[in-house]
Amino acid sequence: MKTYKFIVVLLGLSILGCSDLEENPITELQPDEFLANPTLSQVEGFVSGAYTHMHHRNFLSREMAQALEFRSDMTAIGRTGNAERTDMDNFTVSSNNALIMGNNGFWPKVYQIIRSANDGIRYGAGLSEVDDNTKNEVIARARFARGFAYYHLVRLFGDIPYIDENTATIDAVTAPRTPAADVYESIIADFEYAKEWLPNTQPTRALPAKSAASAYLASVHLTLENWQLAYDEAKDVINNEGTYNLGLEPDFQDLYDAVKIDNSLEPIFVLDFTGITNGDQGRNYQEPMTGSRSDSQYLPEISEAGWSVQVPALKVYTTWDENDYRRAVSFDDTMVLNANPDGTGGTRIPYTNYVESGASLSVNRPHIAKYTRMASKAPVSETNGRGAQSNYCLMRYAEVILIAAEAANELGQTTEAEDLLNRVRERARRGGVTNGFVASASPADVSGTSKDEFRFIVLEERRLELAFEFKRWYDITRREMWNAPYDVFGPNGLESEVSTESGVGPGPKSFDASRDALLPIPFDEIIINPNLVQNPGY
Repeated sequence: MKTYKFIVVLLGLSILGCSDLEENPITELQPDEFLANPTLSQVEGFVSGAYTHMHHRNFLSREMAQALEFRSDMTAIGRTGNAERTDMDNFTVSSNNALIMGNNGFWPKVYQIIRSANDGIRYGAGLSEVDDNTKNEVIARARFARGFAYYHLVRLFGDIPYIDENTATIDAVTAPRTPAADVYESIIADFEYAKEWLPNTQPTRALPAKSAASAYLASVHLTLENWQLAYDEAKDVINNEGTYNLGLEPDFQDLYDAVKIDNSLEPIFVLDFTGITNGDQGRNYQEPMTGSRSDSQYLPEISEAGWSVQVPALKVYTTWDENDYRRAVSFDDTMVLNANPDGTGGTRIPYTNYVESGASLSVNRPHIAKYTRMASKAPVSETNGRGAQSNYCLMRYAEVILIAAEAANELGQTTEAEDLLNRVRERARRGGVTNGFVASASPADVSGTSKDEFRFIVLEERRLELAFEFKRWYDITRREMWNAPYDVFGPNGLESEVSTESGVGPGPKSFDASRDALLPIPFDEIIINPNLVQNPGY
């Protein structure tokens, strides 16, 4: 996968949010004034630019990832964080939260992705030097990127300005909020076009193939509770796993190995970091954000490789069946202090004694292991693991199987749903090489459940199978879980422990269901654009 490199497109055409459009009048020039007769290489440049923007820290490497993880019930503040992080974690977010707006905010970054995709779509339609299949395939990659970007925005903010390839830049500055239902229609249209024209396979899974478009269609329909359509799309992927060259990775740990994942059949769409960075373009921050401060077991040549920022609440670990192999893969419950640069020596300590043993900037909770272990498997070009050659799985085959299971259950096909879920659980029982883990009877096969019982089971299965992969918040907001909306943040939730001096915490969150299901529209966008209105409660 590492052979494909995205090209950074810097032609003044990638918008930085509506605010920057107002402040930089040069971007009000229409694309026609730049390229009257676009070539395929120029169109490919714009489309590559959309995917390049996805590798910036502001997207799923750092800022958006933090928003999604902190708002879930799986990840909380570790050591004291910046105000924008603690506010996101505690649901005290304001409309000027720095994770959302400003130079390091993800709102403008997502619109950069959209603008690059729009330029690829617009210019692609004007290609005359290539056959229709080539033209439609490059447009399909652009439309996939646009649908993917809007799918994040609409779930986080609700109604949003929808800007397409026909929107004049000057009009984008004052674009009103488009109803979420209409945005979803456009997202579905983009993924359907992509499914029609993308190839069955790609040389790298950092490029979407037909399976990626179909998988995201299944996800969108699941979000909208279009159960039959979600089932049909997910089953289409499953029924064509041979054609699409898909399969479950035998050892769950190998999904989080920077070398082995390149040959895995499970990833469907990934962010493929190559270890080559240009400032914050290309840096993957999940390694330091989730790693233990002072831990030297993975990158011993780098001092203070982890930052202990995104750390699960203790109950996330203690309530997870210890016989489920995925727990051993997902967590580090020990760290190594003072290892030699070659990895030898050092002292291994349990999480209950991190702070007392000398890791004063850590917290006494198990840390996320998926990203730190992955980073250690290939050479790292920068400190703290930010230059690691990691793949972030944004869609993988196991999730498609769970989408099919959830949709089948809602359609009254609970026996089939159980069979699908058991396929995912079978791998977790089989175990693997991590920490000498051996096969066990957990998690058990599920059979004979009612429709209501299975609804709970499949949501829990998603929580564990896709832990720390930016999915949980979206699951919380799309379903009424545990027979009460948002009860995951109540007194019996995973984050209900009271903070202590040793860092057990983080304590219950101040979730308000009438406000906090959506994030606020950025304050600077509302100041500049008179047609934007704020979400309720902000």
